[in-house]
Amino acid sequence: MSNQSMSFKGLRLLVVDDDADTRTLLTFLFELEEGEVVAAASADEALKIMSFFKPDILISDICLPDEDGYSLLLKIRNLQAKRGRKIPAIALTASTLEGDRKRALLAGYDIYQSKPIDLDELTSMVASLVGLKQYA
Repeated sequence: MSNQSMSFKGLRLLVVDDDADTRTLLTFLFELEEGEVVAAASADEALKIMSFFKPDILISDICLPDEDGYSLLLKIRNLQAKRGRKIPAIALTASTLEGDRKRALLAGYDIYQSKPIDLDELTSMVASLVGLKQYA
């Protein structure tokens, strides 16, 4: 992290990525800043988690096993419509094909971030989406 730090105290994050190292890194990053993180390795696991964990933000890989991040977000949005809330969502992907950013945004993601992940940039994105302020 840079000289600027974020406090994610009380923020509930759902991280979905089939890569164990990425899940571990993002969990560590946000827990270090006092966020509450639950991580899932697949869309199915994330949907099961959503039945008992109500995240303030979703950070999801697009390329997931069995079901991609687009389908996952559609299902989450349908669940949220029934509950009357819409959580912000960040798409992560190693794929940088032309049109990927547009497809992710059209699918309902608020931000598209390609891998490798710039951790300072990601924390700033999360803070921006949930209305947190940076402090030095």
